[in-house]
Amino acid sequence: MSTNDTLIYLASASPRRRELLQQLGVRTERIHADIDETAQPGEDAVAYTERLARDKAAAGWHVVESGGLPSRPLLAADTTVVLDGEIFGKPEDAADARRMLEAFSGRTHQVVTSVAVREGERTLVRTSVTDVTFRPLTETDIARYIDTGEPFDKAGSYGIQGRAAVFIERIAGSYTGVVGLPVFETAALLSEFGLVFP
Repeated sequence: MSTNDTLIYLASASPRRRELLQQLGVRTERIHADIDETAQPGEDAVAYTERLARDKAAAGWHVVESGGLPSRPLLAADTTVVLDGEIFGKPEDAADARRMLEAFSGRTHQVVTSVAVREGERTLVRTSVTDVTFRPLTETDIARYIDTGEPFDKAGSYGIQGRAAVFIERIAGSYTGVVGLPVFETAALLSEFGLVFP
């Protein structure tokens, strides 16, 4: 199946994920899949994102089945940020965003993104882990960035594809994984369900 006529379900509201799939030539139909995203006690970042990606795919597939929708691959993903074993999700407010950005200042953290693809009873998952190093940030840097409003819908309170790019000294791993959908892993997963790339 060539990608230029491919439509998949996307269990995500993220415009960034939709755009990255469009970059691959894949069209998407949004499926709502709300789940509890609370980390379990002792759960590390990889186990956490893989569980959430699987749970989102399962919730999305339930919508497909219960709605009598045509069978086609459904993609779900989850991204989190981790530093010193602590998981950083989306900030609750400006103070929480400031706390996260201060923690990352002058240090290297990891961005973990897991992708799950499901069709029928079959679910496959792949995970990308990328090291991201921030330059030291001043209080003014952080305040100005928070004032842009950009941190509030992003894990770790920043977007590498936005204004926070000026904070990032280097990355080791997948740029698109930090954005929220690692293209290499995503294409590999979708190819397992019959899609052909490029």
